[in-house]
Amino acid sequence: MKIPEAEVRLFNRRFVCKKCKKVVRANPARIKTKDIVCPNCESRNFRKKNKEKRVAK
Repeated sequence: MKIPEAEVRLFNRRFVCKKCKKVVRANPARIKTKDIVCPNCESRNFRKKNKEKRVAK
């Protein structure tokens, strides 16, 4: 992504639930210690949000 402010807004501190794919914004240290619970499915397994790959047509 070319705009650094947009990259921070879209990907910084954003995590996706591995079970229901809900996007949650949280502190990475709290994700690592499994303190954060998914609001939908109550799972504690998260991954970082993947960067979108956009190709010009």
